[in-house]
Amino acid sequence: MYKIVVITDPDTGDGFRLAGASVIEVQNPEEASKIIPPVLNDEEIGIVAVREDFMACLDKTLLSRIEQCYRPIIIPIPAPRIGGTMGSYIEFLLKKAIGYNIVMRS
Repeated sequence: MYKIVVITDPDTGDGFRLAGASVIEVQNPEEASKIIPPVLNDEEIGIVAVREDFMACLDKTLLSRIEQCYRPIIIPIPAPRIGGTMGSYIEFLLKKAIGYNIVMRS
């Protein structure tokens, strides 16, 4: 059985660990671009989720390699928006996933 690995920042890493994923915490896109190549070569990894803002900063050669590999599957995950609350971020994710705006109230 293949492992799921999430490459994200330290602030969101614990949430992914609670979901059962292996987490690699990085501080910035440069660190992520150094971590991704060895992860692509790991035979035990089947899915790699990477913060979308980290993916956006990868060089063209690495992006091309990601597009050509069939395993692991690399998927971008949304990054928290700066200046918004966690509730508004969750609302954004829900709208993106289901196509409807759901307002969260406390």
